[in-house]
Amino acid sequence: MPDMQTRLDTRKIAIDKVGVKDISYPIVVMDKNRKFQHTVARINMYVDLPHHFKGTHMSRFVEILNTYREEIALDKLETILQEMKKKLGASSAHLEMEFPYFIEKRAPVSKAKSLMEYTCSFSATLGDDFDFVLGVQVPVTSLCPCSKELSRYGAHNQRGIVSVNIRYRDFIWIEDLIELIEQCGSSPVWSLLKREDEKFVTEHAFENPKFVEDMVREVTQGLSALDAITWFSVSAENFESIHKHSAYARIERDLRKR
Repeated sequence: MPDMQTRLDTRKIAIDKVGVKDISYPIVVMDKNRKFQHTVARINMYVDLPHHFKGTHMSRFVEILNTYREEIALDKLETILQEMKKKLGASSAHLEMEFPYFIEKRAPVSKAKSLMEYTCSFSATLGDDFDFVLGVQVPVTSLCPCSKELSRYGAHNQRGIVSVNIRYRDFIWIEDLIELIEQCGSSPVWSLLKREDEKFVTEHAFENPKFVEDMVREVTQGLSALDAITWFSVSAENFESIHKHSAYARIERDLRKR
């Protein structure tokens, strides 16, 4: 049968990334307390395409996933990328995964247990060298310092998201990264709180007001103190409760230059 993808394209325009997006697929993630956690990721797979080829073979991406269906985990990403380069005749390959990760948390006073969901991501690239970025999105409570200073009866507070991406030289647990981030908000967020917990959380947040600027600076201090991390970006977005807009701040640092 004719192979349209390998036919000559005369426009002489190479493509940086071509492939498949938004595949739902089971993966295995290392869990600090339970060794492994099974979850389902949304996966993107790309390769580069030389200018002389008309297209790439999209079906081969899914074939590769099926080949490694029992082994899609962090320690297999470089192997999967090598297979993508080989089977698709590419010089670079890219693999992106976004997935829910669950941690059991105890409420601060009642100690009631519940599962808290965090959105995490793996982003891996293989060209001449292997590159890997771990990402986490952590919900926090933030209480406005300005509102607290101005108001007689309270202060507006809201939920926000702190997003962190890191490169590292030594392995870092997702749980440890999340714990560091949660400490930088006015208060962490829980799935389950009893009345005594709600009292504690709201009072704690009131005594710990934070701007988005405060949060990204404090996360920066915490990440910069870890020798294992070589690069990071941190952003904070507050979904403001009394404004139509969100508040936002971002910092990026290359720690190899320190």
